[in-house]
Amino acid sequence: MSTFKSLHILNYRIWFIGALVSNIGTWMQRTAQDWLVFDHLTDHDAGAMGITMALQLGPQLFLAPVAGLVADRYSRRQLLVITQSLMALLSTGLGVLVVLGAGQLWHVYGFALLLGMVSALDAPVRQTFVSELVRDDYLPNAVALNSASFNVARMIGPAVAGVLTVAVGPGWVFLINTGTFLAMLLSLWKIPSASLRQLPRAAPGKGRIREGLRYVRFRPDIVV
Repeated sequence: MSTFKSLHILNYRIWFIGALVSNIGTWMQRTAQDWLVFDHLTDHDAGAMGITMALQLGPQLFLAPVAGLVADRYSRRQLLVITQSLMALLSTGLGVLVVLGAGQLWHVYGFALLLGMVSALDAPVRQTFVSELVRDDYLPNAVALNSASFNVARMIGPAVAGVLTVAVGPGWVFLINTGTFLAMLLSLWKIPSASLRQLPRAAPGKGRIREGLRYVRFRPDIVV
């Protein structure tokens, strides 16, 4: 079927499975993390939960231009290995603290901020890495499947997190999420570097972020 034609490409299929597992784990962690703050570390303090969400999501807003520039200049496969490894370490660290009963609210704040900063780089790299896996005529389909994968994970992850949080506690949800990052790393390892499309990298230069912002400013469709 043409809807799933990109999945006929082995490299993309490997990537798609790894990314889906990783996305599910990410939404599991976000849900369990919010519940940890709301129900375990505070007396149902919605403000503390809001701070946690802001710390994790805020960096993506402020660091997006820099992250996009990095994604254009360096090996996206290597960048993904770095970001996924860092997020695995962070989820492991928070999970161990919570499982041992040593987790405190400021720990969650710190880990949420660090995860948000790494995610700010990870997101644009993921989006652009697809172009190295498929031909240009397959790219719209591959991007659409990526979006579908993200939305499916957004539905599955919180549901799974809810069950696991009740069954084993939020700390173990974080440790399980570590396994989902390892699944992504495994998928990247299974994709040979030599099989990736060699696309031109952005040339180094000053003012590229400013040029990008200026371009967006005069494109109302992008602003909207």
